[in-house]
Amino acid sequence: MENLEENSVENDTALPAGDFRMVAKTMQGLEGVLAIELSKIGARDVKEHKRAVSFIGDNGTMYKANYLLRTALRILKPVAKFNARNEKDFYDGIYGMDWSLMLKPEDTLAVDCTLNTEIFNHSYYIAQKTKDAIVDQFRTKFGKRPSVDTDFPTLRINVHVTREEVTVSLDSSGYSLHKRGYREDAGKAPMNEVLAAGIILLSEWHPSQRLIDPMTGSGTIAIEAAMIGSHIPPGVFRDKFGFENWNDFDSSVWEKITESAINKISNETLAITGIEISPPMISKARENITRAKVEDLIHTVCSNFFEWTPPEGKGILIMNPPYGERMEQDDSLAFYKQLGDTFKKKYAGYEAWLISSNQDALREVGLRPSRKITLFNGPLECRLMKYQMYEGTKKIHKLESGYKKPDKNQIIPE
Repeated sequence: MENLEENSVENDTALPAGDFRMVAKTMQGLEGVLAIELSKIGARDVKEHKRAVSFIGDNGTMYKANYLLRTALRILKPVAKFNARNEKDFYDGIYGMDWSLMLKPEDTLAVDCTLNTEIFNHSYYIAQKTKDAIVDQFRTKFGKRPSVDTDFPTLRINVHVTREEVTVSLDSSGYSLHKRGYREDAGKAPMNEVLAAGIILLSEWHPSQRLIDPMTGSGTIAIEAAMIGSHIPPGVFRDKFGFENWNDFDSSVWEKITESAINKISNETLAITGIEISPPMISKARENITRAKVEDLIHTVCSNFFEWTPPEGKGILIMNPPYGERMEQDDSLAFYKQLGDTFKKKYAGYEAWLISSNQDALREVGLRPSRKITLFNGPLECRLMKYQMYEGTKKIHKLESGYKKPDKNQIIPE
């Protein structure tokens, strides 16, 4: 996997008219899922990087990426690249761009900056130098300047510095795509919507399967599953995207994309259950579910997961239990042991996917995971664990699946 912090986005030449390279930012561990999503919407030359995926497409591809991708945080369009060995080089590089092609004096701007260099120490300072260079150019050309609006600017600019190389991009999303628009009441330590969607996609859950979120909190996992299962676009509830302010925004193409996506929304019934022990929290979850317009797809239960009796049959559990940051270590170990005991006792035939940063507690689950995936929930490095609860014993399951005892003379690799 290439690293955008070490290998910046390629300079593409001889692309078809109207095509350009873009970068979709994501959370570490979800790059492969995002690459698959991009391929499905028609993106070309899709390449995975650390916390990002680059791709080629046109404006329509960019619109679809913002509206349809579930595991992208931002869609960036690189517009300039130059080298800077000091502050003057940096200022001159920004000033040398023709910003009047992208902004008018009465518009507003905001600058985000990420650094991987020893030349500059503070991202805020470089963001300020970017703003100064743009404003100075407008004062010189027009005698007046755009103002700064960090919340809802006309143009959001992203500056990425790797060693001496500066990449300037336009942020077509405007604000992070994880902000779907349905979650106003989140409670403590809510799961990012992009992470929730990524876990569901990693689990390969099929809408025909029963899905249970045993500790649903504000309902994010259940809501994202309902949206995936019904093909509801993740961007459908957002007020606006950054590209809608751009000079080349094509409203007719945008309308066709949104109309086509909405027409694909399914009316199929889903078996999704969200369980939450806290009455105030289940109320918040129900409000969010209603705001997402999926109340007919999710059954919510105010109950203790350890005491709740699941429906007969098979299904999948996807859960985000407490990690232990607000729980004493002994209590945390006992809690995870109880999770494993409950899985074994009540959920034969189910798959369980559990994410946690508490490695000691995960060992107390007492089940051998069939898959481990490293993900990040905010700053916390986590493991997403898959546990398969077999009906009967694992040995019997292997026999039923056509498992053959190896010949005694066969060499078994260690």
